[in-house]
Formats: sequence, C-alpha cells, structure tokens
Amino acid sequence: MHVLFVLDPLPLLKAYKDSSVAMMRALVARGHTLSVAMQGDLYIEGGTVKAVATPIELVADADLHGHDWWRESAAQDLPLADFGAVVMRKDPPFDMEYVYSTHLLEYAEAQGARVFNGGAAIRNHPEKLAITEISEFTAPTLVTRNMARLRAFHEAHHDVIVKPLDGMGGTGVFRLQPKDPNLNAILETLTDNGARTIMAQRYIPDIVKGDKRILLIGGEPVPYSLARIPLAGETRGNLAAGGRGVAQELSPRDRQIAEAVAPKLAARGLLLVGLDVIGDYVTEVNVTSPTCFVEIAEQTGFDVAGMFVQALEKAVATTAVAA
Repeated sequence: MHVLFVLDPLPLLKAYKDSSVAMMRALVARGHTLSVAMQGDLYIEGGTVKAVATPIELVADADLHGHDWWRESAAQDLPLADFGAVVMRKDPPFDMEYVYSTHLLEYAEAQGARVFNGGAAIRNHPEKLAITEISEFTAPTLVTRNMARLRAFHEAHHDVIVKPLDGMGGTGVFRLQPKDPNLNAILETLTDNGARTIMAQRYIPDIVKGDKRILLIGGEPVPYSLARIPLAGETRGNLAAGGRGVAQELSPRDRQIAEAVAPKLAARGLLLVGLDVIGDYVTEVNVTSPTCFVEIAEQTGFDVAGMFVQALEKAVATTAVAA
C-alpha cells in the first residue's frame, strides 16, 4: 500500500521522538511505501483533489537525531484517490488554512480517497470544544468571550484555567487563582477585549500527578497512557512546556472514559484520537496529530505504531469492501 503523509516539513520533525516518523517506520516494516506532502502541496485542478507528493525511503539504522533518516525521489502530482491511504498529520494551529485543507481532504474522500483522520471529522471536532459533548467526563467548563460571564465563572469556582480555543502545546494557558490581581488583564488579552471566544475550566489539582495522554486507535484504547508531569511551579503538563513524560497503565477511570468515548469517535471517521485527562476529567480531545507513540513504546515495550498500522490496514480494507 502506498501511503501519503500530509505533515510539516521533514527537517522540522524531531524524528527520534516523532509519532509520524514512528508510523512511517512501522508501515515500512510491514512492506508499505511512503510519500509526503505539505499542507500547501494540496490543490484542486479540473475538479480533482491532488497533491505534489514526494516519495521517500527511510534510511536503515539512521541517526534519528539528524536529518539523514530519509531519502527523497522526484515529486509527482497525483490525485489523492491514487494512494492506498492518506494520513493527515499536520500540526495545529487550526487556522483557516487548516480548515481549507480539511475541505480538500473531504472532497478527496468523495472522489475515493481513504483519508485518516477524515477531513470533515477533523473539522467537526475542534480539540478544545469537543469535550462539551462528553460533559459527564469533564470538570465544570465555560466557553464564551463575555468578560462578565468569565469573571462570574472565576468567582464561582475560585481557581480556574483559561485558554484559547486554537492553541497547542500549552500556549496561552493561564491559571487564575482566587483574588488573582491579573484576572482582568489576562481575560482582556485572551479574549482580545471580548472579541475572541475562549475556554475556562475549573482547576483540577491532580495536574501535579500529570496531564495524561490516552490514545484511542481504531476505536480501542492503547493500554498505557503518558502522564506528562509539570515542572515545579508550572500548571501545564505539556511536553512542549517542559513537562516530563511517564508511561503508566490505564486506571479503571481511564478505561471507563476511553471505552465510552472511543467507539463513538471511531464511527465518525477518527482513526486516531488523543484524550487529555487530568485526574478523573477529560480536558481536550486531540484529533489533528496526536503524539506520545514513542514515549509510551520506549517505556513499556508496547508497539503503539504497530497498533496504528494494523488499524489503518483494517480501515482501508473496510473502506474498500464498502466501496
């Protein structure tokens, strides 16, 4: 099977810990071939969704800390429907260019392309907002740009987290404690003085034990999460914000959440999902380019990328039968 990855430029990837690279290596190990394209390489011509696709081969035993782990061949302009599968792995920000890309992917699916995660599925599950569908598993949450409502939420819950709806890696996340002198300044900045919608959530003290990433693949949970432990004095567990990743078995509550949510999301065209869980509560549903494959695999021996490839092969086969 020829698999096209739509992702960020390869030289920007930290291949030694990048989940997309782990997927590629697992695909090659099972005999599949690879091409890559950037977001800007997608286009429509004559009604057909195409990509400027660059075939790549992975270099055996390469140093994944450098830029010599792949070899490129001449790029080709090909319809997305010509590939066995298209794997969307472009990182946020989820801006209008990202939205346009999801439309192109959705159109390609209508032309026979097998896209994972699907364009409409990504677009219809904004990563912060999606938790409002599963309120039974979330801490008290408010989504608004109304300053008075945000202040009232803070007054009611005393200790809250506020964050933009389109951020990643912990960017723009603030903790507002009781009588915080910077309350108004932070809310004014995040909401652009009431012009931008944000999210507020009651602070969950269990963040000190880690912000857990639970991966759902093909409607099934990976049996281990990665708890991202914040630095001392930090409220963000994100690895990009300096958090330390510790793999651990799913707790009974983790499994309850995963088993309730995973089948529903898989049925909507989301082959790979990353749930962010603090304590007993889901804080985000990541559908663009969930990570932590390598960290979990290295610490537990569980082949996360292999599980993904098997789920991808099954999804492609199921799509082919349905067609």
